[in-house]
Amino acid sequence: MRVSELNPKEYGSFYKVYLDTLGDVELYDIMQSQLLNFPKFMESIPTVKLDYAYAPGKWTIKEALVHIMDTERVMQYRALRFMRGDRTPLPGFDQDIFVPNSFAAPRTIQDIIQEYSCIRQSTIALYTNMDKKALSNIGTASNAPMSVAALGFIICGHQKHHRNVIRERYLSTFD
Repeated sequence: MRVSELNPKEYGSFYKVYLDTLGDVELYDIMQSQLLNFPKFMESIPTVKLDYAYAPGKWTIKEALVHIMDTERVMQYRALRFMRGDRTPLPGFDQDIFVPNSFAAPRTIQDIIQEYSCIRQSTIALYTNMDKKALSNIGTASNAPMSVAALGFIICGHQKHHRNVIRERYLSTFD
C-alpha cells in the first residue's frame, strides 16, 4: 500500500503533516528502509550533542529519539487493536508527560539504537502479516478515525519529521 492510496477520512487532519513528510512511498518499503537508515543517522550524531536542546524548554536530542520510540509503540498498539477488530475508542497520549518521564538523559546512544531496532522490527512483524482487509480496518484514536494503514504511515512520517527537526534545529545550530 502507498500513501496516495489513503483516504483523508482514515486519519485525523493533524497527522497530515507526517504523511506529507513521506511523499508517496510504499508502507513496507519505508518501514524497512527506516530500520536500516535511522540507526545510522543516530550513530552519526556526535556524543556531545545528544544532551543538547536548541532552546530553553525544548527536548534534548536523546529525549526526541525516545519520544519517537514511545510514539511508535502507542501507534503500534492502536494498529493491533484496530487490526483485530476492536472498535473501542482509544485516548490520546500526552507527550509532555511521557518525555520528562522517559529517562532519556542517562541512556547511551547504543542503548537507544538497540531499543529502536527492536521496536521497529516488532512493527514490521505486525504489519507483515496483515492482509488488505486488516490494513483498511478503522478505529478511533485521539477522537479521530484511524485506519491500520494510516497508523503505519504515521509511525514512519512521525519519525522522519523528528529526524528533520533534529537536523535543522539541533545539529545545524550547534558548533
